[in-house]
Order: sequence, then structure tokens, then C-alpha cells
Amino acid sequence: MSLFESYERRIDQIIPVLEKYDIKDLEEAKQICLDKGFDPYEIVKGVQPICFENACWAYTLGAAIAIKQGCTKASDAAKAIGEGLQAFCIPGSVADDRQVGLGHGNLASMLLSDESECFAFLAGHESFAAAEGAIGIANSANEVRQKPLRVILNGLGKDAALIISRINGFTHVETEFDYFTGEVKVVK
Repeated sequence: MSLFESYERRIDQIIPVLEKYDIKDLEEAKQICLDKGFDPYEIVKGVQPICFENACWAYTLGAAIAIKQGCTKASDAAKAIGEGLQAFCIPGSVADDRQVGLGHGNLASMLLSDESECFAFLAGHESFAAAEGAIGIANSANEVRQKPLRVILNGLGKDAALIISRINGFTHVETEFDYFTGEVKVVK
């Protein structure tokens, strides 16, 4: 049985990354992390219990890469984790073409760096899950930052925005866009 979904479609892209860091296989990548006292596979399962197995292994590979590179700063480790995520993107897919794994690592690196002061997140209409995810990202990043990251959630529908702002202590601003003049007005 395969370790994760679409194993056959992913493994040819994973093997060169394993070889680049002198890691025999994904089980060794996991052991590298366990030897340092943490289990990224279980961390991913804890964050999102219904995640696909490939996500657990992608983060495990990324964490092993960070260890192999000797990363000591969270922002540097995030970039290494992005390399692990990228290795799991199916060749020819949109995620592979747009280098989504590397992009996620670079975004995480920016949010972990104290040079970034604000995280502006554009969520889809009524997207509770995406907005809560953005808040979770900021809260996690704030654990290693000197100064807390400010968060702007944009693009939410009226009901979602009001509920999320009340639950999380955000300032709620409702706007109205005039399509004829191109002006945005604060309604409340």
C-alpha cells in the first residue's frame, strides 16, 4: 500500500529532493525530525485531522530539509518547509506550475519575520474557514515574533465579517462601493 494519495504521480518529483539532502526516503525524513524531538506528521494531523496523507509527508520532508540545512530561525525553516511542499506538487498541475509549495514557504517566512508588520488576507465571500485560517496563521506566527502581526481580513460577506470580528476582537468596518464613481464609502 502507498504511503499517500497519488504516490505514483508524485514520487518522481520527491526523489530528487530527498537525494539533494542525502535523505534515503520519507521514513528517514520522519526519523530525522523525531530525533530532534518533534513529529511534523502528527502536528499536521493535529491541526487538520481530515487532511490528506500527502500533506503530512510533505511537511515532514520540509521539516527534515530545515534540519539538514541547519535552520535556527523560524523564517528560514519556513522556506525549507516550502521546498518540501513543492516536492509533493503533482508535475504538470497548477500547483506545480505556479510553485505553490515554495510560495507557501515564502509567505510563511515573511509572516514569521519581524520586518513584516501586517498580514492583509483576501477571503472569498462568506469564507469562514479561510478567515479563521488566516487568524490561526497570525496567532502561530506571533509565537516567535517580537511584535505581534496585525491582520486585515478583506473580502468577507457582511454576516461573516461581523461574526468573525466579534469572536476575534477585530474592528468591523462595513463599506459600500459605488460602481459608477469608483468610490468606497464607510457605511458603519
